[in-house]
Amino acid sequence: MSALGALSATLADRELSIVPMEEAHREALRAICAEDAAIWAIYAVSYDPGHFDGSFDALTGNPRRQPVTFLVDGEIAGMTAWIDADHQRRVVEIGNTYLAPKWRGTGMNRRTKKLLLDHGFACGYRRIELKVDSRNLRSQAACAKIGAVREGVIRADRITWNGHVRDTVLFSILADEWRAR
Repeated sequence: MSALGALSATLADRELSIVPMEEAHREALRAICAEDAAIWAIYAVSYDPGHFDGSFDALTGNPRRQPVTFLVDGEIAGMTAWIDADHQRRVVEIGNTYLAPKWRGTGMNRRTKKLLLDHGFACGYRRIELKVDSRNLRSQAACAKIGAVREGVIRADRITWNGHVRDTVLFSILADEWRAR
């Protein structure tokens, strides 16, 4: 089984479930991603209506990513992905996260990240990274809120879908830190 394959599981906490992303999720994800068209300007990849299908296909077709969908009582609430799992180093990234506007500020991000972090560490990973565009202050605050440590800025790290040269803020959580919480 690949390093990412070990992470593929359905996770649940009361009405919240996190499931491997499927083609059947496409239309509901398209709809919630269209609810906040302005946000895509500060994302590396756009899921706005004009880019959604290409981005969805690239995400689900990338062997270095294991995308998942958030469901609340069966309703799609968002998505994220396990990225670049390196089981030898025991490091993986959680990224490509989007939460529908109605779920922001409700504690849903904390709940989804708790399930993902618990699972990632249970799968033997010792370090989980989160990488955020330096302009995305809301996501940086969310990383800090779950206890991730801001390690620094990777300058001019990547070029985003709209040509912006992005500085990336690197956060991480170590297994020992997570267990000590």
